[in-house]
Amino acid sequence: MGCMPTDVGGRVLKESTLSLNRSEKQAVIDEVAALAAKAQTLVMAEYRGITVADLTKLRVEARKAGVTVNVLKNTLARRATAGTPFAVAADQMTGPLIYAFSEDAVAAAKVVAEFAKTNDKMVLRGGVYAGKALDVNGVKALASIPSKEVLLSQLLGLLQSPVSRLARVVAALAEKKGEGAAAEAQPA
Repeated sequence: MGCMPTDVGGRVLKESTLSLNRSEKQAVIDEVAALAAKAQTLVMAEYRGITVADLTKLRVEARKAGVTVNVLKNTLARRATAGTPFAVAADQMTGPLIYAFSEDAVAAAKVVAEFAKTNDKMVLRGGVYAGKALDVNGVKALASIPSKEVLLSQLLGLLQSPVSRLARVVAALAEKKGEGAAAEAQPA
């Protein structure tokens, strides 16, 4: 017995209902549209030939990073993203694709690009950020940007650097004045 197909919510579908009826399709469209409404980034990648175990690893990593990964029919994905900033990628939605949505601007690109580095069957196809369609190089460039937490810690380090330098200079001046005052206080 092979792997059981799942829908967007991860619910197991019966083998006899691999084709969804109209209300089930609408439920999938609504669920993906809700994801798209909250997301900043969409990354698409071809998953042809990837094992279920590898796809599960990708989903686990994605979940840790706050990324939602879905395997969708392209027609449903196009309908769900119509009227959103992700509609610009409608022409890229062909073939067997996974769709990775994230609220963080770089998380989806990072997760999928990192996975693609270790799994040659995962092929980046494109994505969308800030309403602009991205090609493969655009997704890789987005993935190379440090995360929000890293950027904030770098900014904090830059802000602390002048303060700590000033503190060292003031301490050195105080120490020098302290030595000078001690030398004046001692009679020769």
